[in-house]
Amino acid sequence: MIILKSQQEIEKMRISNRIVAEVLNRIKEEIDVGITTAELDRIAENIIIKNGAEPAFKGYRGYPNALCASVNEEVVHSIPTERSLMEGDIISLDLGVFYEGYYGDAAITLGVGKIDEKTQRLLDTTREALFIGIEKIKEGNYLYNISGAIQTYVESLGFSVVRAFVGHGIGTSLHEEPQIPNFVPPNKGTGPELKKGMVLAIEPMVNMGSSEVNVLDDNWTVVTADRTLSSHFEHTVAITENGVEILSQI
Repeated sequence: MIILKSQQEIEKMRISNRIVAEVLNRIKEEIDVGITTAELDRIAENIIIKNGAEPAFKGYRGYPNALCASVNEEVVHSIPTERSLMEGDIISLDLGVFYEGYYGDAAITLGVGKIDEKTQRLLDTTREALFIGIEKIKEGNYLYNISGAIQTYVESLGFSVVRAFVGHGIGTSLHEEPQIPNFVPPNKGTGPELKKGMVLAIEPMVNMGSSEVNVLDDNWTVVTADRTLSSHFEHTVAITENGVEILSQI
């Protein structure tokens, strides 16, 4: 069941997502050669707590940290460690916040130092695909129009969209209906009609090579099957009486 949010609920979600944006902006400033993903996690958790919120991911289905910090071929859900970032790495930062009963969720991918041109194109393509998907969000449109726009754009540039993990509704639960794939599922029609009050986490995950992924032995870290690079961007957006609003604008 898709849960429609009231104006008052969306206002609460503005706050939780504002905290997400603040944390990600702060972490962006710290990305440099030599910093560890564990240190980034500590910074994220401290800022969340200072804002009177809780890290949404920590303890969720047993996940041990506040931040998902996925490096290079890691797609999503990587557990922070004492691994130091190196020149030319890319890192995807996925963060969730729980504040006064409502969740916020967003992700960005950043280069460490100087990255090569093809890697930069991967990041640019993923970010642009996110906004192309968001452009399709309006009352009366259909869910898989979002999916199709993302898939068409990504594949036209020679990259692939991950199919094993998708976007989602969000609200008083971190993951709500509907699921939002970054590709059009075969034989599924148009998907649900988009309505005022929907709050959606749109999150293209784009691979340099194959769309296939594997989960490592820690049961969390997702990597590309061919070990090529992967990029991830995400925003939480709401359909309001004034149109679509990006709640986690970074």
